[in-house]
Amino acid sequence: MTRIVLWFMTTLTVVVLLFGYSTSTAGPGAVGGQTSIISSGGTASSNSGETPSAAGATTVTGAIAQTRWGPVQVEITVADGTITDVSVVEYPTENGRDREINQAALPVLVDETISAQSADIDMVSGATYTSEGYLESLQSALDQAGL
Repeated sequence: MTRIVLWFMTTLTVVVLLFGYSTSTAGPGAVGGQTSIISSGGTASSNSGETPSAAGATTVTGAIAQTRWGPVQVEITVADGTITDVSVVEYPTENGRDREINQAALPVLVDETISAQSADIDMVSGATYTSEGYLESLQSALDQAGL
């Protein structure tokens, strides 16, 4: 009888601990309501509003592309028909895996865009949804800029 009570109490304790465990994927590094920007420098910075353009340069923001993991939006700066800067103003950051993938993929996409001077760039392996959203928003910005 003692063994049965001991087994029952142990099982009950394990079940309570299991259901009480928090499984949030946001984690301590979650960005609370703040959008990050990945620019041609490849670094993330916080979005503080409008970014001033150099004389004669035009900044165009592409449409928001909805992907399976979240929205992606690209902003380009064009001077004399040349793409001089690309910023990714919105991209999936809901969990650690999103942040890890996009930290690696977005700088590659930005550099490829500046090198190719068009949306005719390769997608990043392992970041298919983000790449597709990036290309969609980039093409929207290029269309608006007349490129």
